[in-house]
Amino acid sequence: MILPGAEPFFMPGGKRGVLLIHGFTGLPAELLLMGNYLHDQGFTVLGVRLAGHGTTVEDMSRMSSEDWMDSVRDGYAVLAGCCEDIAVIGHSMGGLFALLLSTEEKISHVVTLAAPIYVAEEQGLKFLPPREACTDQFVPKARRHLTGVPPAANKTYRKMPLIGIHELVDVIEATKGCIPKVTAPVLIMHSRDDHTADPRSADYIYAHVSSRVRSVYWLEQSGHLLPLAADREQVFEQSAAFLLSPVGADEQAN
Repeated sequence: MILPGAEPFFMPGGKRGVLLIHGFTGLPAELLLMGNYLHDQGFTVLGVRLAGHGTTVEDMSRMSSEDWMDSVRDGYAVLAGCCEDIAVIGHSMGGLFALLLSTEEKISHVVTLAAPIYVAEEQGLKFLPPREACTDQFVPKARRHLTGVPPAANKTYRKMPLIGIHELVDVIEATKGCIPKVTAPVLIMHSRDDHTADPRSADYIYAHVSSRVRSVYWLEQSGHLLPLAADREQVFEQSAAFLLSPVGADEQAN
């Protein structure tokens, strides 16, 4: 059963569509404010729910990275049925799926928000037990209660399945393997004080995509949750301006 408020959301608009992809243990609601902003700009917006998210953490522990990618593919198929052009925006692990999707389908623009090619050292990934020892094992996930955001955005899981972290690592490795195939215009957004996705991740993505149009937009004190940060309007504005920019524009970096 899907938790109340954890459902995917669909906002019909124009012929230009935007697929929004949340992150590891996250929810579509974390991207709802961004979805509203883009819908106001005339886009048709779909916020997908990755398999095993917004239900129970035990449900999530039974899902693979391919199950999550299938959720992304399903979302793309929905938008492809009603839109002429589709852009994709992903937060955290969702940003990796955005890059991967662009190697499979025709995508007009890609925006990554705090995508983790490198997990910050303080997350303790080096202490992750071997995959075979992680079945039915969970660790607490601390996150402060956020104010001024959709209530469901605070319903993220409070623990993480260790086997799911291995699946996240698989997504990172798959992205590193496919990233030279990314040719769609890419906007990479990251905060310098991100203690979840190491900021070096933004530099890696910029250096390894094959997109002629690519840029990095740095924030200074937005942390990891860019779509919910205090200066999220800046994130929304920059993303919308990029999506509305003509393909082939000169590269810019902030």
